[in-house]
Amino acid sequence: MHFNIITIFPNIFDSYLNETFIKKAQEKKLIKINLHNLRDFAEKDKKGRVDDRPYGGGLGMVLQIGPIFKAVEKIKKKNKTKKTRTIIFTPRGKPFNQKKATQLFKGYDNLIFICGRYEGVDERVNDKIADEELSIGEYDLMGGELPAMIVIETISRLIPNVLGRPEFLKTRQTKTGGFIEYPQYTRPEIFEPKKGTKWKVPKTLISGHQKNIDIWRKEKGKVIEK
Repeated sequence: MHFNIITIFPNIFDSYLNETFIKKAQEKKLIKINLHNLRDFAEKDKKGRVDDRPYGGGLGMVLQIGPIFKAVEKIKKKNKTKKTRTIIFTPRGKPFNQKKATQLFKGYDNLIFICGRYEGVDERVNDKIADEELSIGEYDLMGGELPAMIVIETISRLIPNVLGRPEFLKTRQTKTGGFIEYPQYTRPEIFEPKKGTKWKVPKTLISGHQKNIDIWRKEKGKVIEK
């Protein structure tokens, strides 16, 4: 799976890309993440400037369509043999969830993420360049970089061997591509935050009776797939 991120702040991703499973997945060539600085696609006379004032007035600046168009076209040209989908992040987009992550994982091998900033992006990018608008929640962020990280991580964990042993992925998966999230406990069996107060692990989990444990997890768990 290839992830291509168009952003004016590529350094935001430095620590994220060089830690834990994401770093290992790249080293094992299970995923490839390419950062594209939008300023590299600015007009020569603009000296890296990729935004301008909005028509009709208003606060802030809007990212221009020209540099984004050139960036997307270059990425697509380089990945002609791949099945590509271009995504822009906006609070107005479709909700991103486990079902959508599974659809993207199964349907494409090259994803292009357009990360907006400032007051947003020229609407023609949404209408004419992006294949899809996604939202990670009904709130406003400063840019699309955090949503891009969330989508990358959610999809990457679906790729075999990214999490290590295949069992890590299969044990909680549902037949429809979702997963079951249930409470987890570890040692100590009894934790005393202060004298006279004891926080205990549920008896079922320390019973050794696997069937009852499975039933407990099913009852206490929540299926995440919608």
